[in-house]
Amino acid sequence: MDYKDYYAVLGIEKNASPDEIKKAYRQLAKTWHPDKNPGSKVAETRFKEISEAYEVLSDPEKKKHYEELGKNWNKYQQFNNPSEYYKQTRQNEPAFDIDDLFKSDKNGSKSGFSDFFSNIFGDSNKKKANKGQDYETEMEITLEDAYKGVTKIMTVLNQKLRIQLKPGVPHEQSLRLKGKGGEGTNGLPAGDLFVKVKILPHNLFRREGNDLHCELPVDLYTIVLGGKVFIETFDGGTNFILPAGTENGKILRLKAKGMPDYNNPTHHGDLFVKLNVQIPKNLSSQEIELYTKLAEIRKK
Repeated sequence: MDYKDYYAVLGIEKNASPDEIKKAYRQLAKTWHPDKNPGSKVAETRFKEISEAYEVLSDPEKKKHYEELGKNWNKYQQFNNPSEYYKQTRQNEPAFDIDDLFKSDKNGSKSGFSDFFSNIFGDSNKKKANKGQDYETEMEITLEDAYKGVTKIMTVLNQKLRIQLKPGVPHEQSLRLKGKGGEGTNGLPAGDLFVKVKILPHNLFRREGNDLHCELPVDLYTIVLGGKVFIETFDGGTNFILPAGTENGKILRLKAKGMPDYNNPTHHGDLFVKLNVQIPKNLSSQEIELYTKLAEIRKK
């Protein structure tokens, strides 16, 4: 049996910090997650290797014993089973149970781990009762969906799930679907599924908390003379009267025209509209003449 280098699996150095280990795991798990690679056996195998490596390296005690094993790999291979190895090599240390050391935690069942893991730490892991593994996935919605609230149907882990989002859901809000993760063993419950909401960029509005921001193109004549402009909103839009001589770049505040509050949807943020004057182009000779006269009048 070949030694499995968990550091190489995660692409990190042996002196990597806990944060670096976690970061490497998350990046690789996101890339090789079965949901992102449906039907790919390569991705499924890679994801299991990554999960196994993180299972060991993220836990200080497990990591300690794994590194001890690496230093004594040749010696370990002389023994027929892990119990004999630990009995001979750890006589002066407090007794511990291999199964207890590698019992199930938040990362779930070990039944999918490699022979390397099972042969070293014992096959009894496969017989232990374990809570199902937690999984994480993402769901993309539009800003309009976030404003109104939306129900989405998505398939994860061969389950068709109906997910209802309240109005005002924040970007990267994490939703926990209890019992929708990996299956538990020997009667223990299934793991959970965490769905992270990703809100796509909007072509008009930019969101900051519950407030919305946008720019409104306004022609030069309306800016100078004043007049009515139409401002888009998610509830149908509204007319606004600009006074004559309004400055370019002025920001209008429309109260309660922003996003609904996620925890109190009857309350809304504000909409901030920046006026952006549009300078006329391709002037006719008559327009040039009139502008010239206006300029001369202004000088006087």
